[in-house]
Formats: sequence, C-alpha cells, structure tokens
Amino acid sequence: MPKPFHLAWFLSRGYGPKAWRHDWGGTDGTQARWMQPDLFVDLAMAMERACFDYLIIEDSCNVSYTYKGNHDTYLRYAAATPKLDPAVLVPYLAQATKNLGIVPTLSASEYPPFLLARLVNSLDHVTEGRVGWNIVTGSNDGGAQNYGSDKHIPHDERYDRADEMCDVVTRLWESWEPDAMVLDRENAIFADGQKVHAINHEGKYFKVRGPLSAPRSPQGRPVLCQAGGSPRGITFASKWADTIIASQTSVESMKAYRDEVRRNAVLHGRDPDKIKVLFLADPIVDVTMEQARLRRQKDIQFASDNVEFTQAMMSTLTGIDFSKYPVDEPLPALTSNGHQSVVAKYAGRTPREIGMAQANRSGLDYTGTPDHVAGMMQEVMEEVGGDGYLLTYGDFSRRYVAEITDGLVPELQKRGLTKRGYAHKTFRDNLMDF
Repeated sequence: MPKPFHLAWFLSRGYGPKAWRHDWGGTDGTQARWMQPDLFVDLAMAMERACFDYLIIEDSCNVSYTYKGNHDTYLRYAAATPKLDPAVLVPYLAQATKNLGIVPTLSASEYPPFLLARLVNSLDHVTEGRVGWNIVTGSNDGGAQNYGSDKHIPHDERYDRADEMCDVVTRLWESWEPDAMVLDRENAIFADGQKVHAINHEGKYFKVRGPLSAPRSPQGRPVLCQAGGSPRGITFASKWADTIIASQTSVESMKAYRDEVRRNAVLHGRDPDKIKVLFLADPIVDVTMEQARLRRQKDIQFASDNVEFTQAMMSTLTGIDFSKYPVDEPLPALTSNGHQSVVAKYAGRTPREIGMAQANRSGLDYTGTPDHVAGMMQEVMEEVGGDGYLLTYGDFSRRYVAEITDGLVPELQKRGLTKRGYAHKTFRDNLMDF
C-alpha cells in the first residue's frame, strides 16, 4: 500500500478578487461582488467533498507603494491588493462545512498577543475546533507604517519577537485548565477559579497579565502554521509550527528542506512526525495532455506579457523596487529585509524569467490528465518522504476548483494516496492522523 499524504489549499492573495482578467472568472457582475464570501464558500465546500485537511487564507494589510514609489500599478492590476480581513471570512466557511480546517493569516508584527489569542480562541470555539493560525512576521514596510512604525525591525529580530509572541499566545490559550469550566448549576459554580491562571508575562517585547477571558478551545491549542524559508525562519517553524508551507523547485530541494525541518524539530525536543511539511504546487489538469499543456503555456505567456505585474509583486515581497531593473537583464545578488528566501532565488535571472517560472510555481510541472498528475504527485512524495501538498492557483475560478476536487482528487483517492473521509472531529486530530 502506498503511503498516504495530506492535501490543503493556499488561498494566494487572500480574501481579494480572483481571475478578474482570466477565462472562466465569471461575469462583470460577479467580479464586482468579490467582497462577498460566495466564491470562497464554494471553494471550501468543494475542498471538503474532496477531504482536504485545511484552507489557509493569505493576507497582507497594506496597499503597497514599493514599485515605482507609488500604489498605481498595484491597484491597476489588483496586485496583492485590495483584500478584506481573513478572520471575517472564517465563520462563513465554517458554517458551510463540517470538517475542513480553516487557517487565517494574522501577523505577529501587527497584533498584540492578547488580542490575537482571544480572536483565534473565539474562532476555534465557534467552529468546534477547526481553526489554525498562520504566523507571519511581515515583510513590506508599508504594513509597518500602518501600525505606527517607519519600517519593520530587522528580519531575524522579527522572528525573535514572534518567538515571544507565540510563547505568550500559547500560554494564554492554556491559562484555563481543560476542566476549569464546571457548569455546576446546583452549587452555582460556573468555573473553578483555582483552575484559571494569570500568566504574568514580562518580556523584551510584551507585558501581559492574563488569563484569557474564555475557556480553553476544543483543540486545546489551535493548529499553528508557518512558512519559514530562511535559516532563521526554518528554526522558528521547526520550534512552533504544526504544519509548514514550503516552496521548493526540485525533488532534491524538497527532501533537503523537509529533512532540515525534522532535524531542527528534534533539537527543540519535538517529535518530527508531528510537523506536516506541505509543498506548494499548482496543478493544471484537463481531459488530454495536449489541452492541459496548452493551458499551462497560456499561463506562462500571460506572465511574460504582464511582467509589470510580476515586478510589482516581487517588489512587495522583498521591499526592493524592481522597476529599476530591466525586465530582460539578469538581476544581481540582492539583500532584503523582507522575504529573504524569495530574493535569494532571483540572482542571475531576469524579471521576465521569474514571472514565467512563477506560472509553474513549484518548478515541477504538474500538468496533464488527472492520471498523469496523480502519478507524478505520488512519485514525488515517495521520494521526498511526505507529508503532502498545498495546492495554490492565484487566479483560480470555479472551473479550476472543480477540475482539482472532482477530477484530480478522485484519481489520488483511487490510488490510496489521499483520504476519503474525516476520521476525527477537530482539525488537529485529522492533520495528525498520519
């Protein structure tokens, strides 16, 4: 029997407009209502039919101005903006599903720990144990400027601050013992005060008394997700994350990354099997190989024709204005206080090449019939060792969702590679099922 792996979905560019210039993106009227949860509810329901573990909602909270020094390009192309708050979307997705895990992105550089702990705890209660927290530290200085700072603190120090943030948040989640809520009506005892504890935290970055103002959530601790790619980010993710977003361009680099995470986990006293590393992939499936390849080439050509969009996105991620670099000349080695693991991959490549490569995000060409793509995914996971895939497609449509959940996934299930049902009630238990 093959070893099964997990499936999840990365909602690239967050709670914002999708496929507004692409085929099958819907009518003008539909696109004008991108703020409504309809498309994302449809996505969540389809994912649950296909037994995905979770949906993660990317986020950033600023209208970037890095490219050309203004926000015009970003707004013209809907490049990483506009976006609504992902936490608002969670109850809609939860109401439409029963088992799917839902993971909003909440910045450790923008939320105070008590507010974040309370929000995620509340969402976990109302979803009966199906919520996680995607931990980000921020990358673009425009975000910092919306919260009272001129720029982000240095990259590695942001992770130091996030370490303390996670410590405080998890201690707040655990400040109520599991049986602290008594609900003894006869003796008039709602909760046992001896089982609820202040944390009295005083650290370098935060001072928090506690306890949390609500009982421990159904999962005990909501699922923690992170995307550390730099050396400091990998150390952080290995210490805190239950599931990791990984972006690698070859089977060899996927295996090396997962092995490094697992080594770091042991150094932190963790069981490496309790960390699920999911690799980004953007399959394109169709009824014939030729039709699927034609669609892939169309995406690559679109990226080549819209290189300004690519440059603007690169600028947001790194804090570097790529309008200063010719689109068809190799980039020099660059340094960034943003996504360091991303900018490290740019040297020697032209902005146009980078955009075209991003049209095949994983670097592994998951293009073809459902049978072909499922076979490729199986071979890659067997060589890497696990733990699964985080599917993503920035401009997805309802057609694309159906092709994945009702076309590709049945083939994966037939091969015994992905689950056919949910064995447990909570997100954490389903994620750790294998």
